[in-house]
Amino acid sequence: MSGGSILRAVRGGIARRRVQTVVVALVVLISTASTVVAVALVVNSEAPFDHAFAAQRGADIAATIAPDVGAASLARTGHLAGVTAAAGPYPETTVSVRSDGTEFGPQTIVGRATPSGPVDDLVLEDGRWATKPGQVVLATGDNGLGFSVGSTMTVASGTHRHTLTVVGLANSITGTASGWVAPAEIPLLRAAGGTSATQMLYRFAAAAIGAPLHADVARLTAALPRGALAGTASDYTAKVQEDGNIAPFVPFLLAFGILGIVMSVLIVANVVGGAVVSGYRRIGILKSIGFTPTQVAAAYAAQVGLPALVGCGAGVLVGNLLATPLLRQNANAYAVGRLAVPIWVDIVVPAGICALAAVAALLPALRAGRLSAVQAIATGRAPQSGRGYAAHRLFGRVPLPRPITIGLAAPFARPSRTLLTLAAVLLGAAAVTFAVGLTTSLQRLLEGISRQQAQPVSIHMPGGGFQSGPHQAKAGPKHFKAGPPASGQPQVPTVKAEREILAAVHSQPATLHVVAQADASLTVAGLSEPIPVTAFRGPAGWTGYDLVSGHWYTGPNQVLAPTGFLTQTGTSVGNTISLAEGHRRIRVQIVGQTFDTHNRGLNLVMSWSTLRTLDPRVAPDQFDVGLRSGASASSYANALNRRLGPNYFVQLNERGPAVVDAMIGLIGTLATLLAAVAALGVLNTVVLNTRDRVHDIGIFKAVGMTPRQTTAMAISWVAAIGLIAGVVAVPLGVALHNEILPAMAGSIGLRLPASFLNVYSTATLLILAFAGVLIAAIGALAPATWAARIHTATALHTE
Repeated sequence: MSGGSILRAVRGGIARRRVQTVVVALVVLISTASTVVAVALVVNSEAPFDHAFAAQRGADIAATIAPDVGAASLARTGHLAGVTAAAGPYPETTVSVRSDGTEFGPQTIVGRATPSGPVDDLVLEDGRWATKPGQVVLATGDNGLGFSVGSTMTVASGTHRHTLTVVGLANSITGTASGWVAPAEIPLLRAAGGTSATQMLYRFAAAAIGAPLHADVARLTAALPRGALAGTASDYTAKVQEDGNIAPFVPFLLAFGILGIVMSVLIVANVVGGAVVSGYRRIGILKSIGFTPTQVAAAYAAQVGLPALVGCGAGVLVGNLLATPLLRQNANAYAVGRLAVPIWVDIVVPAGICALAAVAALLPALRAGRLSAVQAIATGRAPQSGRGYAAHRLFGRVPLPRPITIGLAAPFARPSRTLLTLAAVLLGAAAVTFAVGLTTSLQRLLEGISRQQAQPVSIHMPGGGFQSGPHQAKAGPKHFKAGPPASGQPQVPTVKAEREILAAVHSQPATLHVVAQADASLTVAGLSEPIPVTAFRGPAGWTGYDLVSGHWYTGPNQVLAPTGFLTQTGTSVGNTISLAEGHRRIRVQIVGQTFDTHNRGLNLVMSWSTLRTLDPRVAPDQFDVGLRSGASASSYANALNRRLGPNYFVQLNERGPAVVDAMIGLIGTLATLLAAVAALGVLNTVVLNTRDRVHDIGIFKAVGMTPRQTTAMAISWVAAIGLIAGVVAVPLGVALHNEILPAMAGSIGLRLPASFLNVYSTATLLILAFAGVLIAAIGALAPATWAARIHTATALHTE
């Protein structure tokens, strides 16, 4: 046979099996798209800060310099030893901002003519740059104030008022400011009570951490007039904070991304292989007219390969369209400027999927090519003699309508095809089960990190020194219902403040718990730098710290430590460590391991009496409040504000859920894609069954089967398969969840509490068990409707 004969065979096969050709193309399209999304998000979760820092030319050091230093002196600092790039000088001011009655902490505003530059190349994410008076571009991410484009804010001090309109939102990878205005705007802000300073940004050849950082700052200090360097902020602070924010969520992303890739591969192989197996009769005919085994394999590889190639090309486009909003959401969650699908992903993924489809088509085609023409025709034309008869007799005794029992018995006539369908539905249902568990675990992770459910409201002590700005910890609160006391306002004595706060809290009927909290820094033997510690006065087991192992402290000289602390110090629950503050030193026992990523997991929780041993003058920084079930945190905070007055400020614990939203968006997208691929696999099976049994359908219709009964029969072909797949998929999905999540978390040095894994309720499992039936029914609906509409005469004349 010539090449032209093979091409005609390919065209004929595609024309005769249009539905199956479309199914193959769609399965490959969705699998390619889901794989592109999964790989892109997995790749972008690997050190996103580092990639963005390089792309945006982040500042190793942001320096705040006295305003009277001349431009020539500042220019010389850009040529110091080790400096590879410098930007500035930019006029800088720190102002107090309010909007709609909400007061914000001090915010750093910088005057820049453009967002671009050799250092700190800002990414404008929304709106435009500020070029006119009264305009401001605000930072996104953790430095952002939560404003949208078009909103207004007021800079105020005493009788001075200055209004700014937000015209854009931009990302600074190292958080060099809370906002940017045109340089000419800075004098107006200073007149409204802002401070005066100059900002310079530097990139250094050496990493800005440890000894190199100190050397860089020392050279900069020496090059400037005495006392001119008011302060510096290192990129390492931003990196540590961002890595700490992202790290807990990476295992979830990796787990589902890898599962999505594996399932896409298996389902493509399943559907493509099934498409070739279903064509055995035509393969036999080709052999009978002279096609060799190699030509048969080539014809069928091309017949499946062409729609697969189309599906791969379209899948890349769809995958990029789906990935773009998810990556944008992830970029916001990671506080980096921009994430994109790497070019190599758009090349490697479709090439891999197409190669997979070719192999999946070629292997069964080669097996069929070795059959004789008579064997191939017999295998493809009808099931083996006797298959399914016992099942029909058995189901005939079941007290169900006859069309349903006929449909339930049909899969036994084609066991290999039934197994392929079972595998497709099983994978889709397992993906749904895994996605449900992953989503619930993510929600619990957010609650565990932020403790927002346990302690939704905090009251800060007057004069506590809270600041919000680009050089503060990014996990800090963004705004309050009432701001800190204005400059020069008398401070409330600590004892009196405590009494007023407790009286106000206990007067609220929604109050369930309240506890005083003090934060300090202590030196730990074996660690080079002091670490933050949190002490509670009174029962505090309710405050929301999730325990990986051990128990809550029950007395003095007992502490709780996160996994990061245990790893860094080589200790474990039950060990003792030495803590010091000045000349005082005590030994404490680690009684519990907490899940906490703050400060890279280097922190401790202890009782008030333990901290007082080291610092007898310890006083509360804030009071944490737990509310009764159903109480509104915002209403509670407003009531406290009215009771306490302007000397106090109340924080709503709303630590950013952006990362969780991004992860849930990813999980939902991939789960939907995988369920759609599984449904297409079912569609493929029912199409094949309908083609095989079209003559039988005609007979059933001739003896009185109604269209509705025909539809029920066709759906019943896969309903039992879907139920079995769903029942098997539930424990499989749960096992994947409980095995993959700890393994992924362990790969980055985290341990998950049992509460993050035990997320499936009995009711949820029962509902998920029917996910397979739903997927099967959706996939079978279209061919079942076609079977119901076919005319009796047409069906009887079809062979």
